[in-house]
Amino acid sequence: MASYVSGLIEGYHDLMDNKSDQRVKDWFLMSSPFPTMAICLTYVFCVKVLGPRIMANRKPFDLRNVLIGYNAFQVVFSSWLFYQACVGGWLNGYNLQCEPVDYSRSPEAMYVASGCWWYFISKFTEFFDTIFFVLRKKDKHISKLHVIHHGIMPMSVWFGVKFTPGGHSTFFGFLNTFVHIVMYSYYMLAALGPQVQKYLWWKKYITVLQMIQFVLVFVHAFQLFFIDCDYPKAFCGWIGMHAVMFYFLFSDYYKQEYNKKEARRKAAEEKRITDAAADKAAAAAAVAAAAAAVTTAKLTDGTTANGLYEDPGKLMQASYVDPNAPGNALRQRAFVTST
Repeated sequence: MASYVSGLIEGYHDLMDNKSDQRVKDWFLMSSPFPTMAICLTYVFCVKVLGPRIMANRKPFDLRNVLIGYNAFQVVFSSWLFYQACVGGWLNGYNLQCEPVDYSRSPEAMYVASGCWWYFISKFTEFFDTIFFVLRKKDKHISKLHVIHHGIMPMSVWFGVKFTPGGHSTFFGFLNTFVHIVMYSYYMLAALGPQVQKYLWWKKYITVLQMIQFVLVFVHAFQLFFIDCDYPKAFCGWIGMHAVMFYFLFSDYYKQEYNKKEARRKAAEEKRITDAAADKAAAAAAVAAAAAAVTTAKLTDGTTANGLYEDPGKLMQASYVDPNAPGNALRQRAFVTST
């Protein structure tokens, strides 16, 4: 047992020290996966347990200005990362079918590796998406999809930076930063208030864009299993399986958030129309009944069957003394128009 454990430890150190990219080993958080893992687990604990418990008896924070600034920062940061990906390769000579990693220390290769590391750092900044939900007590937004997506991404990207900072699998970051430019632009505009929100009809299409992104990523990654390419196929499988997992998670979210919501909206609209028609019919029936009660057969003495006096065309006093009533009671006349 001791030798087995010793072998695992030696294998781990050999993997991290000898089989990883030596250019990045001294970069912040890149010497070991455990600090990143600890940060991810702390994030999950804080947003699912600690944060909601602290906010349970507190009023939600008004973070409107903070959200505007934060989302503006993410738009700028994502735009810069997208530019890095374009200039570093994907619009500057990278091959969509096969792109090996350049492990040299040339300025171009180091530029790409640095961009991958900054993309890794960006995944930590996105934790604030959830932290702001907690502070604003928007607990329904802290979904399974949201926490898994944000909690797992830093760890996933860490392995990419550690072993393959460049080449084929950076296609994911290239697409993802573009999607984030669109997504955080939407959130920034939504934070401006109701006067802008009424024009933001395209939220669900951001989810569609994300699903298209994942389809493109797993097709791009899995193609290397069918062609000869000097790129680690294990990382193609790693990226491709992430894309498949996230596709189904986002697809499930889309069905829950938009398809079922639309069905409930249509059902509510149909019920409203049915109820309005029933109310209208009931009102018409009540009017008809009232008209039937008033329109009665006339008697020869000028009174109607319900005791009302009809004016046959001469001026009548509004009240009179009834000699037949006890104490000669004063009566009030009611005038009914002849029909």
